[in-house]
Amino acid sequence: MRLAKNYFADERQDDLNEIGQGRPRADVPGHVTGKTAYFADRNFPGMLHLKMVRSPHHHARIRSIDTSEAEKHPGVVRVLTAKDVPHNTYTILILIQIGPEDEHVLAQDKVRWKGEAVVAVLAETERAAQEAAAKVKVDYEVLPAVLDMEAALKPGAPLVNEHHGQNYYMYDSGACRKVRFGDVEKGFAEADHILEQTYSSSPIEQAPMETTGCIAVPEGNDRFTCYTNTQAMFFTLDNTSIILQMPGSQLHLVGGTSGGGFGGKVDVTVEPIAILAAKLTGRPVSFIYSRHEEMQISSPRAAETITIKDGVMNDGRIVARYVKGYTDAGAYSRHSPYGAQKGAAHYPGPYTIPNVWADTYCVYTNRTPSSAMRGFGVTIADFALEVQMDKLARLIGMDPLEFRFINAYRDGDMKAHRQTTEGAALIECMQEAARAANWPVAEKYFALSSHPREG
Repeated sequence: MRLAKNYFADERQDDLNEIGQGRPRADVPGHVTGKTAYFADRNFPGMLHLKMVRSPHHHARIRSIDTSEAEKHPGVVRVLTAKDVPHNTYTILILIQIGPEDEHVLAQDKVRWKGEAVVAVLAETERAAQEAAAKVKVDYEVLPAVLDMEAALKPGAPLVNEHHGQNYYMYDSGACRKVRFGDVEKGFAEADHILEQTYSSSPIEQAPMETTGCIAVPEGNDRFTCYTNTQAMFFTLDNTSIILQMPGSQLHLVGGTSGGGFGGKVDVTVEPIAILAAKLTGRPVSFIYSRHEEMQISSPRAAETITIKDGVMNDGRIVARYVKGYTDAGAYSRHSPYGAQKGAAHYPGPYTIPNVWADTYCVYTNRTPSSAMRGFGVTIADFALEVQMDKLARLIGMDPLEFRFINAYRDGDMKAHRQTTEGAALIECMQEAARAANWPVAEKYFALSSHPREG
């Protein structure tokens, strides 16, 4: 790696001590010697094990739940259902005013996706809890399910989530998050060429080596410590406080090393029910996903469908862009409305385009709820945008990197979401990339800079 200090030398202090230096990670010695402590390395006297009864159906009404045989199973201490949860309806992002509350800790009345938690079983051993869970009898009335966004948005489609009233999230801008900048139809009318393409992705599981889990321990005086591998400590603390109707001062969450997460451990799915179980039994409770559960029910990156329509001139300038994006939230919101909104802001890409419209929809289906994964809402958008850029360059017979130099934003340019570009350095990054790859770019592009445009 080379630190290119010749760029913007007059705009910064040259006293960098860390950037450009190779530094060993502080946690490496513990990892390679096996001394790193994970939450599941702890063991407490009298610890119970929690296992879930999960829905075998994508969409069904719960007629009745019979836990009598499970309660008789040797080693079972308690069985929990929706009625045991103080505030059973929640949504993670209510903390930043993204509602409504639309998900249940334990299913009540209906299940909306295959794998949804219905009953929690607490037992002395993991095996006893698993065996007892298999004895819980749930009478389901199977309902029609929608498993893709196109079907979910058709008139008369089965309603996935009654808390929303329709199969899409309602933003303050309406059925989709909108970006309106310039006159996109005028831009298309003036363009020499128009290219419209659709890109799609499937859900992607993060597959961490350590599965999702926690251990909740009663500490006395109605205080509880929860050892967890969450990636979102304060979301977890505050949502648990809401769900259990307990002040946050009674909850002590202990994080630390996570054995992989990549965004997949930002959802509040295990801690509230484990702490509730510890409160109701007065004993420590371990709730850890099996590998099957991690793959089946933890939140993946959302499936997305993105249609991009671009108007481009023969000289390489993009003059209009219209994007329609769809994010498959699954049965519940979790982080998906926020992810779709990030996509709306990102669809213009790092390019200055005078006319941009975007409509992004967050759609509900009877699939596993999706959530965060490594730049969610942006990563698939970047894939679609950059493939589109290559196709546009090919359409007008231009080198794809030179095409990007022409359209790259520079300091002072107005972005489509009405933020002025500052500290771009994009031109300089592309110049360095061209040199490193020996890409044959015309010399005039090496004379460009990310400083404000002249004229």
